[in-house]
Amino acid sequence: MSEHGHQGGMDAEPLFTDGLPDLDPTQGYRGAVAARAAGITYRQLDYWARTGLVEPTVRNASGSGSQRLYAFRDILVLKLVKRLLETGISLQQIRSAVEQLHEVGIVDLARTTLMSDGASVYLCTSTDEVIDLLHQGQGVFGIAVGKVYEEVEATLDSVERDQIDPMDELAARRARRAS
Repeated sequence: MSEHGHQGGMDAEPLFTDGLPDLDPTQGYRGAVAARAAGITYRQLDYWARTGLVEPTVRNASGSGSQRLYAFRDILVLKLVKRLLETGISLQQIRSAVEQLHEVGIVDLARTTLMSDGASVYLCTSTDEVIDLLHQGQGVFGIAVGKVYEEVEATLDSVERDQIDPMDELAARRARRAS
């Protein structure tokens, strides 16, 4: 287990996705939708993108009038960053955790628990890793990423139904597919 609890794994496509959304890397959510789904302000979203904490992976802003597009995974990471900030974790440790989160495959990510001792953040992908951290006295709190994953998914479904941003490209594509 590394400092952050992550061990290298296979990047193969899973046979079963256990209800995980279809993650087309070319589809994305506009900033207002991403911010609402992550439970943060648009100002926070903008600041985190400009400082490189969480940048949109579908499309970054590239000048006046261009819009960022965030993938589902980006929104999940945004919500996790928010939760870590709320617990008092330092921005330096959060940046390190975000780097680790980007290295984990999306299926593994849904099965990950973020643990912290209040100073460092550890990514645990098994119950044994969580127990090891607790035995070492390092686990003060944990965030089950799968639960946050479900929250983001439910919020995005709700946002799409409310049609907060009818020009959202992902919502438009889904509407075209449905008709």
